[in-house]
Amino acid sequence: MVEPEKTTIAATALSAWHPMAWLAFARTRLPGVLVCGVIALASTFLSEHYGGPLLLYALLIGLSFHFIYSNPQAKLGIEFCGRTVLRIGVALLGARITIEQVAQLGVGVGAVVLCALVLTVAVGVWWARLLGRSREEGLLSGGSVAICGASAALAIAAVLPQNKANERFTLLAVVAVTVLSTVAMIVYPLLIQVLQLSPVAAGVFLGGTIHDVAQVVAAGMLLGPDVADTATVVKLFRVMLLMPVVMLISFLYRHQQARDEPEKTMPLVPGFLLAFVVVMLMSSSGLMPETVVQLATDFSRMCLVLAIAAVGIKTSIEDLLKLGWKPLLLFVGETIFIAGFVLVALLMLYSM
Repeated sequence: MVEPEKTTIAATALSAWHPMAWLAFARTRLPGVLVCGVIALASTFLSEHYGGPLLLYALLIGLSFHFIYSNPQAKLGIEFCGRTVLRIGVALLGARITIEQVAQLGVGVGAVVLCALVLTVAVGVWWARLLGRSREEGLLSGGSVAICGASAALAIAAVLPQNKANERFTLLAVVAVTVLSTVAMIVYPLLIQVLQLSPVAAGVFLGGTIHDVAQVVAAGMLLGPDVADTATVVKLFRVMLLMPVVMLISFLYRHQQARDEPEKTMPLVPGFLLAFVVVMLMSSSGLMPETVVQLATDFSRMCLVLAIAAVGIKTSIEDLLKLGWKPLLLFVGETIFIAGFVLVALLMLYSM
């Protein structure tokens, strides 16, 4: 019989870089990762063959598999997808953005988008307080509406305190911004035609207000390729702003996370945000060939689908219903606010 003390010494001696350590790490997480992977594949099939938002499919299917989260064999892999894989996906979002694309927008458009972002997040925090909700919910809802929908919600959630309430609200954020993006994709082109906006103004409005990238492109194509191109560039500028916003939120909650998890050393800037900047600079400098950029983009999307599947599995519908109607009102109000602000700003900008 092996003595416990000798077993502990042997385990300690096994380096984290040892192949056996990596094998043990992979074996403990493989079941949960496979579950998330199957959900991701099913969601992709549904989205490609029947249309509809990919992330929403992953989320809804993940919710139906919540019972698996209680299985200890799958739990570690699900947690791995919900945190580590998520951060990899956010970091690779930088491949889609170049500094040259952003520079083409001009100072006026850049200022409108930046002001809309800052004010929407501020309004989100303020309205959350008025509704009796936490500051974290205001930051998460405002950031997801102001920046890039579900991707921003997941990225912001990664640096907020990890607790049950924030996990439930993150799930609601993904559902809310995805549904509101789909509604905006249909309604906003009709509004643009009524107001008779120019192609440039129409593209800026769509790119500056719709939450998710896919819906921005789809709405732009309804009005023509020129509108779609402008909308996509504006949207990528908003995605680029994800990094400084998440970095600021991470700094604000750094001390609280250090207090909640004293055994961990909390970095000033999370590693996945630094990776986001490095990937963006590499894409801007031309060091990344087009095929690599496309590969990084596809892999990023795959990581985010795996992450949202994991978030769905971790959350019960019963817990989600406990949030009530106030958070939904928060998302709808922020969506109307950013649309109204950008529209008024564009009418003033292009009438001068």
